[in-house]
This record gives sequence, C-alpha cells and structure tokens, in this order.
Amino acid sequence: MARRMIETNLTEEDVKVEGSLRPQKLDDYIGQSKVKENLKIYIEAARQRGDALDHVLFYGPPGLGKTTLAGIIANEMGVNIKITSGPAIEKPGEMAAILNGLEEGDLLFVDEIHRLNRQVEEVLYPAMEDYCIDIMIGKGPTARSVRLDLPRFTLVGATTRVGLLTAPLRDRFGMLQHLEFYTVEELEQIILHSARILGVEIETAGAVELARRSRGTPRLANRILKRVRDFAQVKYDGRITEDVARTALDLMDVDRLGLDHIDRNMLLTIIQKFNGGPVGLDTLAAAIGEDAGAIEDVYEPYLIKNGLLNRTPRGRIATELAYRHLGLGMLGQSSEN
Repeated sequence: MARRMIETNLTEEDVKVEGSLRPQKLDDYIGQSKVKENLKIYIEAARQRGDALDHVLFYGPPGLGKTTLAGIIANEMGVNIKITSGPAIEKPGEMAAILNGLEEGDLLFVDEIHRLNRQVEEVLYPAMEDYCIDIMIGKGPTARSVRLDLPRFTLVGATTRVGLLTAPLRDRFGMLQHLEFYTVEELEQIILHSARILGVEIETAGAVELARRSRGTPRLANRILKRVRDFAQVKYDGRITEDVARTALDLMDVDRLGLDHIDRNMLLTIIQKFNGGPVGLDTLAAAIGEDAGAIEDVYEPYLIKNGLLNRTPRGRIATELAYRHLGLGMLGQSSEN
C-alpha cells in the first residue's frame, strides 16, 4: 500500500509524539461523548466495589483513540497497563506467560485483537471468564493439564474489523464500545490543545481549516498540525493562519474534504472505468493497485461517512456528491463541458 500523508494507521513519528499529546483522564478527553459517559459509570461502579473493570472492546477506524482510552482506563482505575498486539503473540504459551505475569486489577491491552490466531485466542476464553488458564505439562502419554488461577484483570481489546472477531471471543467482552469519527468542532479543540503543548502559534480559523481536512481523525489532525507548523516556520512567520493552513494543505495534496490522490483515484476509477459502479471490492483493488483490506478498512469508512461512496451487495457505487466534488457530470464528463 502506498505511503500517504493522511495515513491514519500508527507510524513511528506518531509513537514519538502521541505520548505527550494524549490525555490522561476522561475529563480531559475530547470527543466520543457516549463512550466517555458509559466508561465513567462503569469505572466508578468498579471502584466502589473494589473490583476489576469488566473486559472492554473498542472498535472503529484507526486513529480514533482506542489506545488512548485504554491508558485512560488504567489511570482512572489506578492500575498498571500492559500493552501488546494480536500479531505479536504467535503461540499459546506466549499468551499464557503474559496472563500469568499480571497482577491484581492489571489492565491488558491487546491491539488488533482480531489478528490473534485461533490457538492463542482459546487461551483467553477461561482467562476472561473464570480468571484461570489451563497449561499442559509434559508430552505424550504422561502429559497432564494443570489449571492456574489468575488475578482478576481487565482485558481491553481494540480492532478496526470487529466482524473478523470470532463469536466466542466477542461474547466474552462485557462492554463493546464503537468509536465514531470526530466532528470538525471536536478536532478544532484537539488541534488547539495540541498546539499549546507543542508551542505552536495558531489562529482559531487556522485550526478550523486543519480540522476540516483531518478526516475526522485525531491522529491525522495532530500529524497535519506538525507538517503545517513546519511550513509556517519556513515560509511565513511561524503562525498558522487560515491562509497558511489552506496553502500548506493544498501543496500536500489534501483537499477541502480531506481526500488525497488515492481517495480521488479510487472515486475516479469507479466513475470512469466502471461507469460509477457497482464494482466489486477485489476488482476495484486490482484496478487501482491497492490491497482490498486497505480499501475496506482505511479508505472506505471515511468516504462512506461523507456520502461520497455507497457500499451495496453488488459492489461500490460513487454518489452524486463524489461527481460534484471531482468536478464531473453524472456521466463522468467534466462539468465544464
């Protein structure tokens, strides 16, 4: 998959910067109001009982704050957090070792939990339900199963593809929380807050312009802020105004809806090569040279949310709004013709 300026998956640069920008408490967290209100109640109830919080599954597009919320839960509960990811755990014994190393009340965060293999996943079933694991000692006829008790812990899973979770694993989560794309107003607040932490001078109108083009994603908003800051520092007086933000983002090929060349190429391909659709996912992926999973997880959610693309049983269809945004008539011809 081609590297994008508006990539919403985590990059090395994000890891270095996000730590300082992430809120530590629910009251400081901007956006996701329904999720936040639910978590406040669940956390307070668990604290009053002196018990571990029930297991939580966060799902939604990348960059919306799943890892941040896991850290906030640990802070609010006053417990330690251990972080891993589905692809990093290859063997059941590795998962058993992680679980056995937890202490009372600890929070285990598993990113991309849908990518756990089936054998590893099965270790989690008794751990989540009964706080115990079964391990095999010995080999062959002398092998025997030993049950180890675990401290009460909270598993927080994060996934961009909740449909790929098996039913037995999904059903063991007490709380399923869907993270939505952020509004322009919420992203504006995040950008202004991040600018204060980074020491960036920015006008409100400049923050609004950045927010409009951040695809509803805080991670992308913070990354764009840093890139526009560089532009303002070199080309202007270091202050991000509306004009500076607009000029910088135009040069970065991020348009007024937050679409880049890959998004526009995908819509143009549907319109011009497939008469607006419907076109199947695999056919579309082959036509634009992108991975089908990337189209489904990274590109489509934002395009669908903003009414530029429809997903039907027969395939993907470009909407009238997509034609207008690209300056095309409904037959795929330039609107100026």
